[in-house]
Amino acid sequence: MSEKTALTPATHTTPPAAFSHGVKKGNLLQVAGQVGFLPAVEGQAPTPAGPTLREQTLQTLANVKAVLDEGGATWDDAMMIRVYLTDVGHFAEMNEIYNAYFAEQGLKEAPAARTTVYVGLPKGLLIEIDALAVLG
Repeated sequence: MSEKTALTPATHTTPPAAFSHGVKKGNLLQVAGQVGFLPAVEGQAPTPAGPTLREQTLQTLANVKAVLDEGGATWDDAMMIRVYLTDVGHFAEMNEIYNAYFAEQGLKEAPAARTTVYVGLPKGLLIEIDALAVLG
């Protein structure tokens, strides 16, 4: 049986509860829900990238990518991406940002499957994204 490894990129703070930012076991890599916090600064509380959906979405995607990178994966390895939005009215704008981001990434494979759901998040946070990747 393969070893399970917790992943915390240097850009991330230690999680505030008993979970990992990412977990790798065998050829599977699960990225926990990431939000649009700027990279960690020692001694400071996490700070959102900004108040707009665009700022938070791009930072959230960067945070997911940091965990994928830490586990040796790329967006091409992503099989499933889940997007959590706080406002149903943000769906169209998020799709535009999401599509532009992945067009810039130049994916070689078919895009990952995606689910979008609407949730409550802590005040000021508009989006959360998690991912499942399969390596090799």
